[in-house]
Amino acid sequence: MAKTTFEQSMKKLEKIVQELESGDLPLEEAMQKFEEGIKLSRLCSEKLDETEKKITLLMQDKRGNVSKKPFIPEDE
Repeated sequence: MAKTTFEQSMKKLEKIVQELESGDLPLEEAMQKFEEGIKLSRLCSEKLDETEKKITLLMQDKRGNVSKKPFIPEDE
């Protein structure tokens, strides 16, 4: 199975949420969608955790200290 990007996973998860919120799915199909949504949610969470760890490593100084600064987008 090919690796899914964070963005692809989020898009699938959003679609599943919309389908579940519609209330038009039979119970069995709704359960399958719910299970798929949980898996996608965990995948997204893991990818975010991984990214946070990489950013933390990149922000360490020579002594291993990490300085935390709020993120301010360039366009602000």
